[in-house]
Amino acid sequence: MAETVIEFKNVTKIYKLYSGARRKLLGIFFKSVKYKEKKAVDDVSFVIKRGESVALLGRNGAGKSTILKMITSVCFPNEGEIIVNGRVSALLELTAGFDPEFTGRENIYLKGATIGLQKKEIQELEQRIIDFADIGDYIDQPVRSYSSGMKARLGFAINSNVRPEILIVDEALSVGDTAFKDKCLDKVNELIDKDHVTLLLVTHQVGIAKQFCKRGMVIEKGKKNFDGNMEEAVVEYNNILSKTK
Repeated sequence: MAETVIEFKNVTKIYKLYSGARRKLLGIFFKSVKYKEKKAVDDVSFVIKRGESVALLGRNGAGKSTILKMITSVCFPNEGEIIVNGRVSALLELTAGFDPEFTGRENIYLKGATIGLQKKEIQELEQRIIDFADIGDYIDQPVRSYSSGMKARLGFAINSNVRPEILIVDEALSVGDTAFKDKCLDKVNELIDKDHVTLLLVTHQVGIAKQFCKRGMVIEKGKKNFDGNMEEAVVEYNNILSKTK
């Protein structure tokens, strides 16, 4: 039986919504400051096995990205338990973690170190990442001088080449020009087919979800509405969309 790599046990995430930045700051120090509560994720449970490819489908604000952020420890649940077994590479915000004063090459080492790679491991991957990003001599220029497209190229090149065991993608496959987008799609397919990486994908593009994933979870208002076959998940997702038009 395949090993469990991600498990959610009755997970709930609640955000405190303040009426302004000043009240939010005051709320850190004073419990009396009023706020509204928003259940971004509401009592969600699921299990993902090694090598599975799973799409999270749902409207904006449904809770999908919050689920991904909790898996990557960007934020933490108020209730429940999350278990993650394996090295996670997250394509959430491709440029997150870059130091703008560092060169692209230096940021390769910075990002590698933050996910626990040793210097020797990063050295072995360095040229592969540089070749994939294909930004020429800019690799040795400060990242602050990059265009947004160049940052996205470098971000994807790093995150997809650091030997992930769990690959988490949030709309990142839409980056760059058509040629680079196709290159990214081919890379994700390679990771799934050859390296048996577990994929968790968030996208509004049903075609991409069907291309990569066999299983779909539909999230609506923080709850898991459906979990099963990808084709059936798309039908459920489309039903939700049709009711909101």
